[in-house]
Amino acid sequence: MEYMKIWQDIMSGKKILYVHGFASSGQSGTVTLLRTIFPNATVVAPDLPLHPQEAMDLLHDVCENEHPDLIIGSSMGGMMTEMLYGYDRILVNPAFQMGDTMGSHGMVGKLTFHNPRRDGVQEMIVTKAIVKEYRELTAQCFNPEKVREDKARVWGLFGDNDPVVHTRDLFLEHYPQGITFHGEHRLIDTVVHHALVPVVRWIDDRQEKRQRETVYIDFECLHNDRMQATPSMHKAVEALLDDYTLCFVASSPTNDTYYYKVVTDWMQEYVTVPAHDHLIFTNNPEFLYGDFFISPCPPKDGMATPIEYGSDTFKTWEEIITYFSRLTN
Repeated sequence: MEYMKIWQDIMSGKKILYVHGFASSGQSGTVTLLRTIFPNATVVAPDLPLHPQEAMDLLHDVCENEHPDLIIGSSMGGMMTEMLYGYDRILVNPAFQMGDTMGSHGMVGKLTFHNPRRDGVQEMIVTKAIVKEYRELTAQCFNPEKVREDKARVWGLFGDNDPVVHTRDLFLEHYPQGITFHGEHRLIDTVVHHALVPVVRWIDDRQEKRQRETVYIDFECLHNDRMQATPSMHKAVEALLDDYTLCFVASSPTNDTYYYKVVTDWMQEYVTVPAHDHLIFTNNPEFLYGDFFISPCPPKDGMATPIEYGSDTFKTWEEIITYFSRLTN
């Protein structure tokens, strides 16, 4: 496991409902991780019954009693979380075609739960009738009226190497905020830290009406001449995300659609989740209103404090990291 970072401020004093995946439980390693990295939040994680409608009934009861500020669901739990309308929700690799997934991935017959459960049950029998129950439940996803009301409250996170479910296109037919991250199906530590946490922070900021200072970062100081990430760039982005709203800025050449694809593909490959909806194409960066502008040639007459990347003062990202750390301490 990598160094475990703790976010004291995110979701402080709030409740997070975690909805686990198939054959898992509320005692999974993901639940332990969420409670560790969000120490000032309360993480509620019930064990779900095997029968899907019973699981949905339980989740509705938990929501009514606990009033969660955020619901996070993974895989099967992501599918069920979609139907918990009226709450801010994050769906991680949601199994919207659960019946088909169960059949194609050997989730039928006598199975063992991946994690211990509060009732002590260790095994289950999954029959064709239960698979049918899951197919019937997934047919209830995406209630048009409810989706219309909740479009801004639902985020989807999708692993680019997920071998189990592939539902991003289906999600985007109903919700606009679908983000691809580097990872597979399970919600492992690195995915939580690098993909889930930024989205949780955005949601928490919106709930609190919290306005963070804005740092603009020129695309040109993110890469070298071979289009490789500049040294310590990832470290700098991660450090700045703790305290600032980051926006990434690239030029907007006329009649060059290929350039846009190069930039967006590069940002997806190297920056991923933090760049979602935070990439700006403009030929007039001096008009951008913000607090800091990091660039090899920052606008001289801009409305943000210029930080000249590559100068004697800010020769590398390490100097920039040190500068901002002094501002926040």
